[in-house]
Amino acid sequence: MKHLSYLTCVFILIMLALSSCKSGITLTKQSKNKPHKEQKANTKTEKDTPNKKNKPEEQAPKVVSTQEGQASYYGDKYHGRPTASGEKYNKTQLTAAHPKLAFGTTVRVTNLKNQKTVTVRINDRGPFVRGRIIDLSRAAAEKIDMIRDGVVPVKIEVLE
Repeated sequence: MKHLSYLTCVFILIMLALSSCKSGITLTKQSKNKPHKEQKANTKTEKDTPNKKNKPEEQAPKVVSTQEGQASYYGDKYHGRPTASGEKYNKTQLTAAHPKLAFGTTVRVTNLKNQKTVTVRINDRGPFVRGRIIDLSRAAAEKIDMIRDGVVPVKIEVLE
């Protein structure tokens, strides 16, 4: 009996230690049953779309998590240099750096100043400036009109 209570105490201490290892970045899960408050449920039927005969609707990618913060973009001097994933940075591709997301993750970035969006692929680590959550390639930054500002508030949505 003493052995069982000792293991229980050890388990509780390990769980407490792991629960205190929370990073400063918060990603929120979307409910499976409810659409995100900014997404509308798809309520169209075939008769609502008369020009589409038996074509399956192209479904928007599912949002797995969201995050808000500041975005910056890579300067031209990084063009051609290796990224943390091993591929070379190409300022003309729609790519980005994120501190924790897996390489290859697809993310939709919305500039909260003008609501313009771009979809990028994570291929690097960064940014390494406090308060910034993503570093965009120059091409991605141009798509959401942030070149002049340099740093803008964004919402990022991790897509499935």
